[in-house]
Amino acid sequence: MTPAQWDIIQRSARLESFPQTPTALIVDSPWIPGYLGISTLDYLTLPEVWLKANLQVEQAFPGIIFLPGFWVEMGMCAEPSAFGSRISFYTCKTPSAHAMWSAVEDIPDLSQPNPRTDGLMPVILNYYRHLEPRVKDAGQVIKIVAARGPLTVAAHLLGVSNFLLGLKTEPAATQRLLRTTTTLVKDWLDAQAEALSGVEGVLLLDDLAGFLSPKDYQAFAHPCLKEIFNAFPRAVKIFHNDTDNPVSFRFLKDLGIHILNFTHLQPLPKVRELAGPDICLLGNVPPLEVLVRGTPQQVAHAAAECLRAHPSRRGLILSAGGGTSPGTPGENVAALADAARQAEEQHA
Repeated sequence: MTPAQWDIIQRSARLESFPQTPTALIVDSPWIPGYLGISTLDYLTLPEVWLKANLQVEQAFPGIIFLPGFWVEMGMCAEPSAFGSRISFYTCKTPSAHAMWSAVEDIPDLSQPNPRTDGLMPVILNYYRHLEPRVKDAGQVIKIVAARGPLTVAAHLLGVSNFLLGLKTEPAATQRLLRTTTTLVKDWLDAQAEALSGVEGVLLLDDLAGFLSPKDYQAFAHPCLKEIFNAFPRAVKIFHNDTDNPVSFRFLKDLGIHILNFTHLQPLPKVRELAGPDICLLGNVPPLEVLVRGTPQQVAHAAAECLRAHPSRRGLILSAGGGTSPGTPGENVAALADAARQAEEQHA
């Protein structure tokens, strides 16, 4: 993103009003290589390819703020790799992390991983150290660092079903695992911020928080998420959870987040009511049904519906209801940016 775009994100987090609703998308390795027609393996392992690809999408869509921006994102694999998870790489899809245990009670006493030395993390940090100067030379900035949340990391180590089962049958062992993954996530965000020169925001992605009942969310998820966000008191805090369960929405203010990315399956007015007036909403165009499979006209219609559903010019960033899905056509990305501009022209 450009410095001007970062200023828009900061102002959005402060709930300032804009004459035109900002537009942003969470983009990562599932979308960028496919959109550009390049190998995912090349994108993730060749620094020159990664840099050129990210600059290309920034230049192609100046009306879109890409979040977190210049993200070295190896699928869901960075955090599990620090524990020793086997990672599989592919030429035409994102890498996958293989579960290490089939039950939470099988997990041995874990030593705390070090993101500066373990797994793929030091490789990612090296990308940031060596490429950030060239990102800056291109007039761009890296202001946000990102990590998978502690529940998502735990679920990759066990498999989703085994993690959820252990949460009910072995709560003490699950809590011990979450203590370790929570510390890793904090350390990982801190290490990325240390490797870069001007980080001012954190993005935490944890869909597993939306798999829980209210009671289990408060017992297992909320304390971990709050501990992570509290570790970055001066940062702009962005939370992504696009599962179709609003269980966490009433507790978001207590997490101290500024921006929420959520599922398109939850209507904007309902999310605004549950989350309250103090959080900027990042959404809510359907990522698959509209942004991938729809026409530019359907994207424009869905975006206009979102803007009508949230008439206030404060507290909304037009986006997908979730991350940018693989296969999203460039013309639909452009149509999303055009929708906000056209709405402003009609309003004027």
